[in-house]
Amino acid sequence: MKARITVITIGVDDLERALRFYRDGLGLKTEGIIGTEIEHGAVVFFDLQAGLKLAIWPRASISHDSGLPLGGSSATEFTLGHNLSSKEEVDGVMEQAKGAGAVIVKPAHETSWGGYAGYFQDPDGHLWEVLWNPQLLPQG
Repeated sequence: MKARITVITIGVDDLERALRFYRDGLGLKTEGIIGTEIEHGAVVFFDLQAGLKLAIWPRASISHDSGLPLGGSSATEFTLGHNLSSKEEVDGVMEQAKGAGAVIVKPAHETSWGGYAGYFQDPDGHLWEVLWNPQLLPQG
């Protein structure tokens, strides 16, 4: 398989609340909710970087579309990593997330692997790692 990840979709319980968190709180760019004319179609796409989007979609719609029953979720199933160019940027994003309503799970700190990182959870419990990894600095 040649990896061509273009959309990361996360399930949410309240689409409007999640939209406000990501758009208004974190400042991600979006056209807002689209697909409302289709049953189970309401979704929001955010532009991340060239060729990659974050989608938020109601968990019930994901269940309907996939045919899988709604089940329990765990914040430790996966993390979304946001790698930045400096420790100061990490601190700034952590504060921005907190101001937007995120729960700070672990404040940013020096790591055992030589970087700097912290964790927050969005209103639906998704776990974000905000980090500065000197071995994997972002381009541009």
